[in-house]
Amino acid sequence: MNFGKKIFYFLAILFVSCNNNSLLVTGLQGVNESIKEQYAPDKRVAIYDIQVDYDNDKIIVSGETDSKIGYQKLLDSLKSLDIDFLNKIRVLPDSVVGNEMYAIGNNSVLNIRSAPKHSAELGTQGLLGMSLKVLDKEGDFFRIQTPDGYISWVDKGGIYRMNKGEFDNWSNAKKIIYTNSAGFVYDNIDLNKSIVSDITLGGVLKYLSEDKNTYEVEYPDKRKGFIKKEEAQILNEWLKNLVATQESIEKTAKSMLGFPYLWGGTSSKGMDCSGFTKMTYLLNGFVIPRDASQQINAGKIVDNDLNFSDLQKGDLLFFGTKATEDKKQRVVHVGIWLGNDNMEFIHSSGNVHISSMDEKNPLYDEFNKNRYLGSRRYLGEKDKNIIDLKDELN
Repeated sequence: MNFGKKIFYFLAILFVSCNNNSLLVTGLQGVNESIKEQYAPDKRVAIYDIQVDYDNDKIIVSGETDSKIGYQKLLDSLKSLDIDFLNKIRVLPDSVVGNEMYAIGNNSVLNIRSAPKHSAELGTQGLLGMSLKVLDKEGDFFRIQTPDGYISWVDKGGIYRMNKGEFDNWSNAKKIIYTNSAGFVYDNIDLNKSIVSDITLGGVLKYLSEDKNTYEVEYPDKRKGFIKKEEAQILNEWLKNLVATQESIEKTAKSMLGFPYLWGGTSSKGMDCSGFTKMTYLLNGFVIPRDASQQINAGKIVDNDLNFSDLQKGDLLFFGTKATEDKKQRVVHVGIWLGNDNMEFIHSSGNVHISSMDEKNPLYDEFNKNRYLGSRRYLGEKDKNIIDLKDELN
């Protein structure tokens, strides 16, 4: 049943049950769930945590959402019934955030967690200079949304908050991108003085000036420093010169061989399987979904026969548990096909390394071959879930 039919079905029940409070609440909960399925099916990239209750002869809707459309659909459904209800829903961002609804990553790596506390699971990471939306605040933590849409919590020390004007100024400013795996920003042009901070692969800072050996840069919080010119490039020039090919994907992926595995990691300090594929494509000019279970829904389906014959270098391979009559398919791992005669792929598991689907190869990975689910092709494919950063130059 599609969304419109579901809503019509539940509203039809409600019109004949307004005098039965139990049926009324049940019907409204059905409407609420249908709206959630339509506008926020994945809680990693959308917030729709709304409850419908009944108390003191009044319907109460409470909770929070960042979907203005979903929120309005719920209100329209309630108003169409001409019933008395109390609206306690927060539409994020709200007054808790104020005018500073944007932020920029202010540390080399941002540890973005599943809940507003340091002990919470690491959900993902951000990089220095990354643009963020600020949705909510709790204690010293802010709920933010990364460019790939991922929503979670970061400590206030990791970001610098901005209003719209400040954010636009930052976004339009000339910048550099750090292209070494790791290094430092120094407080003196001699590069042998104090360190302002560390910096990692993909970090971005505002460009101020340059000489033969260094770039002078500025942080979101106005700190200034110097970076070795050999370790960075002007961001727009780097992006214009990027040509994403099968060979460039392979070269980028192999440049991270040996990087350590870190659950939730998406940086050179540590990366999980989908963090590795995400970083590989980012360094080729694309923002792709965060998790393997999201990445499998982007791009073009390839290798329908699951025999690896239809694959090309750069395709993403997915692994996990196949669907049964009782359970949905579960994607838990991803790697990048290297497209050679050795049937090799590269992935992050323990660390970034190369494995093979050929049982005669010393790198044969029987475990992953037995749980192979299928592949997707990103290169050359237009997809709303694959953001081409070059489009932002136009």
